[in-house]
Amino acid sequence: MKNLSKFSILILLLQIIVISNIGCKKEKGQYLFPGEKHFKNIKMLTDVGENAEAYLSFDQKKLIYQSTFGKYKCDQIFTMNIDGTDKKLVSTGKGRTTCSYFLPGDSTIIYASTHLADENCPPPPDRSKGYVWKLYDTFDIFKANADGTNLVRLTNTPGYDAEATLSPVGDKIVFTSTRDGDPEIYTMDLDGSNQTRLTFHKGYDGGPFFSQDGKKIVFRASSPKTEKENKDYNDLVKNGLVRPTALEIYVMDADGKNVKQLTDFGKASFAPYFTPDTKKIIFSSNVKSKTGRNFDLYIINIDGTGLEQITFYDQFDGFPMFTNDGKKIVFASNRLHKNEGDTNIFIADWVE
Repeated sequence: MKNLSKFSILILLLQIIVISNIGCKKEKGQYLFPGEKHFKNIKMLTDVGENAEAYLSFDQKKLIYQSTFGKYKCDQIFTMNIDGTDKKLVSTGKGRTTCSYFLPGDSTIIYASTHLADENCPPPPDRSKGYVWKLYDTFDIFKANADGTNLVRLTNTPGYDAEATLSPVGDKIVFTSTRDGDPEIYTMDLDGSNQTRLTFHKGYDGGPFFSQDGKKIVFRASSPKTEKENKDYNDLVKNGLVRPTALEIYVMDADGKNVKQLTDFGKASFAPYFTPDTKKIIFSSNVKSKTGRNFDLYIINIDGTGLEQITFYDQFDGFPMFTNDGKKIVFASNRLHKNEGDTNIFIADWVE
């Protein structure tokens, strides 16, 4: 090193820096992975805990999301500004919550909660049956002021009521319920009236979202086909369990007609969301994962053609949502986590 000039040493250091950064691209303090050409200016909005399902307010200035961290042992509902500031708890802090959404005007919200049945977190699902989701029959959907006050119960039928989202038109809530024995998709008015079943398909139907014009609904669904699959499904669903290892993406009209299957991967695809022009759907899937644990975002045409991989991080990317103008995307990811298992909310510019 003694015989090297200052310039040579500088070149050597630059080469070391370049080599050490192979595999990711640093952009303004955040990282893009090779192939993520549709993202720019990524910003992490949360920095600790398990954060997911962040959905935009009607004025596009706030996000409502669920989070587990610190003293909260299972998910509670929070809001924050779109830049990650001013985080506030808006659920009761009791029971388990999921799937929150703003209502028109952004002065009220909806979310599902188990707090009426028990102030404690419900027990985790029985994993002796493998990897399963628990559809807690103590979940009901509630409406509240945006600060969490004036809580009103919207569903009171026996069984699981959750996964509620709102039509961008502002007239209907769509949700998942087991009230008829099988997890199906329903709609209701904003005050909880006119609860109407839309799907009549054996298997789990859930995670529904309306298109921007309110005319279509995209959702995830499982379809047991063989005798063995049917027996497994029947045994699970009577105990409020669903095996999410084979979920496909479907679309239908807002009244439940013209159901069409878009994917046929035999893997776990979920969290679908329409692009603002309703021509494509973005979703999360482990379709290319060898272990089943790596979920990336994909985009597909509404006719099921043109599948394109969007994210290339080797763990979890999911729960995408576009801003109304299509210029930004919000999603959840394990990337850049401080602690093993942390999932954070990100926002990025969307590049066509």
